[in-house]
Amino acid sequence: MDTRQLRTFVAIAEHGTFARAALIVNLTPSAVSQQVHSLEQELDTQLFNRDSRPPSLNLQGLKMLETAKQVLALVDETRGVLSGKQITGTLNIGSVRTSTIGLLPRAIVALRQEFPELNVNLRVGMSSTLISDVNADRLDVAVVAEHSGVSRDLLWSPFIREPLVVIAPPGTPPMPVQQLLETLPFVRFGSNVPLGAMINNELARLGIAVKDIAEIDTVPAIVECVAAGLGASIVPNIAVRENGRDMLTLPFGEPQVFRQIGMIHRPSSAKAELLTALHNKLAEVAGEFGVYRAEPSLRRS
Repeated sequence: MDTRQLRTFVAIAEHGTFARAALIVNLTPSAVSQQVHSLEQELDTQLFNRDSRPPSLNLQGLKMLETAKQVLALVDETRGVLSGKQITGTLNIGSVRTSTIGLLPRAIVALRQEFPELNVNLRVGMSSTLISDVNADRLDVAVVAEHSGVSRDLLWSPFIREPLVVIAPPGTPPMPVQQLLETLPFVRFGSNVPLGAMINNELARLGIAVKDIAEIDTVPAIVECVAAGLGASIVPNIAVRENGRDMLTLPFGEPQVFRQIGMIHRPSSAKAELLTALHNKLAEVAGEFGVYRAEPSLRRS
């Protein structure tokens, strides 16, 4: 088995046919078939269902595809380290919308300043979809809030632990949190994600009866509504940390409630060192609430 066979195998899986893969790896279709045949002989198993046209990956082929991608990524990274070249390649990142408020773009910019030859693809989506894509190796990492649906095969590590705060329109006179939330109309975070459940559970525990005026599924839109005077709400500290727009801000919860955002990825990822660097860039831009982890050295030219 060699990396040429693995690259050909991955090209077939990604492009659908032996003929298209041949164009990608710059071989003839017959040479592609020979490489696949040799790989199957060495593994002593068939990787394709040849009853279909074009041939499709069978169960063993799907398992091998994941392994092949990991091996090739590790080989490419090792070559870069041993040659002393800068980190290259592509880092595929998925993120929920909440954690993209300022943090992730700034962390990516800082990461690319350190590794200018690195390409980054960013996709925003729902936590469950992003976690599934990490599992299926379609993403290198997902940036999500603390999540109960993470399998044991994935690693979740927080890079920020921040408090939740009550926000009220500019000019609101100071008053106890319960009085404020029960007096002003309430702009509810209506997204079906852990943050929404965390807020609702604490309101119920404290016995605070709010009067909803709006239900909105993005934190930035909630902040805009509160700043415009629509009512009060509860958001993560980062949403108003740099520009509170003179809104009244009070701690939420007794004791104050904190939420965590972290990275989910495979522990055996060939890009593990690069992911650690991204993690610590995120912790850095998170400021006082950042959570760091030990950072392996990455060689640079």
